[in-house]
Amino acid sequence: MPEKELKVKLLDLTQNALSLIYAACRQCYSAEFAGDIFEKSKEDPKKMAEFIAKIAASGHESPLEHVKFTFAVEGVSRALTHQLVRHRLASYSQQSQRYVKENNFSFIIPPTIKKDPEALKEYEDVLSRIQEGYNQLLHLLKSKGIVAEKANQDARFVLPQGAETKIVITMNCRELLHFFSLRCCSRAQWEIKALADKMLSVCKKELPAVFSKAGAKCEALGYCPEGKKFTCGRYPVKSDIINSNE
Repeated sequence: MPEKELKVKLLDLTQNALSLIYAACRQCYSAEFAGDIFEKSKEDPKKMAEFIAKIAASGHESPLEHVKFTFAVEGVSRALTHQLVRHRLASYSQQSQRYVKENNFSFIIPPTIKKDPEALKEYEDVLSRIQEGYNQLLHLLKSKGIVAEKANQDARFVLPQGAETKIVITMNCRELLHFFSLRCCSRAQWEIKALADKMLSVCKKELPAVFSKAGAKCEALGYCPEGKKFTCGRYPVKSDIINSNE
């Protein structure tokens, strides 16, 4: 039962991303055919990047939907993926506990537990007992003639949310901006924030015209939308800005 570390790998990015976004955006305001705009746009990538950066900053985000990123992710918990799939404008392919036997499952350790020796021991003991129970259930079910697939799908009910899983994620640029605005916030749950930060780092490297200023929504707004009760204090809350201008 090894602990597993977070790993994010870019599998695919839409080809000619800059040209595609540029042509799609220009089509909104031009009588010219987007196919011709696309071909001509390749001649000046710097001009395209500057134009797209302005468009993204202005809030005209629909052209960004034509470009997508696909990531392979491992070393995340089932607790994380339950949050992740709430972002519904995306595609997911996740490792199945029905078809993949978890007779020696890896796991994720929360930081608060990891730094406390007593809590860490209790956590690992609990996981060990769950592993023993899962393996025993598999053995009992198979000994009664239950086929492996059905044994797996029923024994998995005892597995913890901390069990490690792997998932493939595809999001278009517009959804990624939304994802980062929520999950890069300092108040986001620590594990999904770590995933979002790694994905954002990749996006900034691959497509800076779109993602150079992406991140928690407060960075774009200039204030914290969480309100006084939940703000981390990095930015003033909206009500303070309004009151200061009165």
